[in-house]
Amino acid sequence: MNKEKKLYLKKNSAIHSSGLFAKYDIQSGDKIIEYVGEKLTKAKSDIIADVHIEANKKAGTNGAVYLFTLNKTHDINGKVPWNLAKYINHSCDPNCETDIVRGRIWISAIKDIKKGDELTYDYGYDMYSFEEHPCRCGSKNCLGYIVRSNLRWRVKKKLEEKKKKSF
Repeated sequence: MNKEKKLYLKKNSAIHSSGLFAKYDIQSGDKIIEYVGEKLTKAKSDIIADVHIEANKKAGTNGAVYLFTLNKTHDINGKVPWNLAKYINHSCDPNCETDIVRGRIWISAIKDIKKGDELTYDYGYDMYSFEEHPCRCGSKNCLGYIVRSNLRWRVKKKLEEKKKKSF
């Protein structure tokens, strides 16, 4: 990968508002962009998350917290103007993944990506309040909620149980 060449551009997204799209063909394994922002302690991160969630509720919107786990003691607050990686949307069938290498968060391709395709990764949310995180990725295996892949079977089971109780 040519480090001088930006592999992405920001455009409107069918998944959620804005997204990042491949400006060129990208090969599996290529590092695409670093997720950057303010490094915070977990305690400060929790406070910021609560502030962002409350502001979103008042505005009648979902999401847009942009906190990314860096390690056991720190997170990265990506809600800064210079962090374009914050526009990468979740997908249940992603073409990218995140890697933490020497204290830096990288988004890398996990399959070949064609010019014009939207860049996506699995946000890896747990089941806690999954109903507050709707997914609009449109992939075949999407359950309608942003939940990491190894927990989707549990969400599916909960949704089926809920459906049975409503009849």
